[in-house]
Amino acid sequence: MSMSARKAESEVACRVVDAEVSFCERRLIQPLVLSTGSIEAVTEAQAVVTIETRSGVRATGRGCIYLSDLWAWPDPTVPHEARVRVLSELTLRVAAELPHIPTEQFVHPLQFGLELHDWTAHQALAPFEIPSLARSMCASPFDAGVHDAVGIALGRSALDIYDQDHAIPAADVHFPSGGAVAAIRRLLDPWRRELTAWWIVNKTDQLPNALAEPWRRRGYYSFKLKITGRDNAADVDRTVAVYRAARELGIAQPNLTIDSNEANSDAASVLDYLDRLEHMDRGAYQALHYIEQPTARDIGESPYDWRTVAARKPVLLDEGLTDLAVLPLALEQGWSGLALKTCKGHSMLLVTAAWARAHGMLISLQDLTNPGISMLHGAIIGARLPTINGAELNSPQFTPEANAELLPQLRELVEPRGGFHRLPDEAPIGLGSQLATPER
Repeated sequence: MSMSARKAESEVACRVVDAEVSFCERRLIQPLVLSTGSIEAVTEAQAVVTIETRSGVRATGRGCIYLSDLWAWPDPTVPHEARVRVLSELTLRVAAELPHIPTEQFVHPLQFGLELHDWTAHQALAPFEIPSLARSMCASPFDAGVHDAVGIALGRSALDIYDQDHAIPAADVHFPSGGAVAAIRRLLDPWRRELTAWWIVNKTDQLPNALAEPWRRRGYYSFKLKITGRDNAADVDRTVAVYRAARELGIAQPNLTIDSNEANSDAASVLDYLDRLEHMDRGAYQALHYIEQPTARDIGESPYDWRTVAARKPVLLDEGLTDLAVLPLALEQGWSGLALKTCKGHSMLLVTAAWARAHGMLISLQDLTNPGISMLHGAIIGARLPTINGAELNSPQFTPEANAELLPQLRELVEPRGGFHRLPDEAPIGLGSQLATPER
C-alpha cells in the first residue's frame, strides 16, 4: 500500500466517542395508507453521534429516521403502542452500545455501519420477535450520524471518502474484483442538482383533486400509486383513472409506479395486472415506470420467478432486502433491481447499490417519509447514484412541518418547482446536517 493510501486510511478511520438519541412525535397532515393499515402519526428518532478520527480530529454528526412500525413491523398481534415502545428501546440500546460495537477501535465508517447492522440484527428484546427490517431501521440514524460526522471531520462530502481503497472485511467478499470501496467509487455519479419529485396517491384519494394541487402548485407529474394487490380489476381501474386524470389536468407525460406493499399473492397475479392494464389503456401501461416489491418480503420463504414480469416492467426488491446474503437469491429469482432506502442503513445502501450495479441490476431510491436532515440525506444520495427515479422524498406531502429546520436555506429541496426537487450547487459536507438548523 502506498504512503498516500495509508494516509487516506488513517484520515477516514474513526471511532465513536459518544452517541445519544431523542424522540419526537410527528402527525401526518393526511394518512399514508399501506396494505397493512393507515399511518396517521409516527415517532421520529433523532440521533447525535460524536466521532474521533485516527488522526485525532473530533466531529459531531446527526441522523434521523421515522420508527415506522406499520411498515417495518406489521404484526397485528402486537399493538402499535407496544411496537413503538420496543423500537424506541432498541434505538436507545444502540445509542448506549455504539462506542463498543466495532471489532477494532478505529474502522472505516462503511465497516462501522455494516458491523452496526449485523450487531442490531442479533439484539433481542424479549418476548418480542423484532423483524430484521425494523432492527435495521433502529440502527440507521446512527449509521448516518457516523458518516455525517466523518465528512464534517474531513471537510468533505460523506460520499467522497471512497477515493482511496480501504479493506472492508464485512463486504469485500461480495466484490472479488477490487473490493467494496472500489465498487462504490465506480458506482457514484457526478453531483446533480435536480431530482424528480414524486407524489403518493393513496387508494382512497379522490380524483382528480389528489393530483390537481400538487400539479398546479409544484408541477408534480410523477405519481406513486398505492394499490390493493388483491383485486387486479380494481387496481387496473385505479391505475387508468389516475393516468387519465393526470392527462386531463394537462400533464403531457405522467410518470407512474405502483406499490401494493407486498399484498400480491404471486408473480402470476402481477403479470395478470400488467396484461389487464395494457389491454385497457396502452397509454397508462406505457406510463408505468416500475413495480415495487409486490409479494411477501421473505423471498426465501416465498420464492417466485420474476423473469416474465421483468421482461415487461422492472420489478424491484424492497422490503425483502434486509442483508447482503439475500443479493444472490434476488439475482437468481430474476428481480430487475433493488429499491433502496436509507432507513436500512447508509452503509447497507451503498454496498447493495454497488453490488446491483456490478451485476447489471437497476436501483431506485425510495423513502420512509423521511423529514429534515433525513430527507436531505436521501436527496444527497439520490444526487450521486444512478437511480431510475431520482429520489422519492415524501415528507413535503405528509409531514411538511418536520422540514422546518431546512428552511429557508433549502427551500428548493423542500418545495419542488416544475416537478423537481433542487439541491445546492455543490454537495454539502458530511450528509448535510450543517445546512440545517436543529429544532432542539
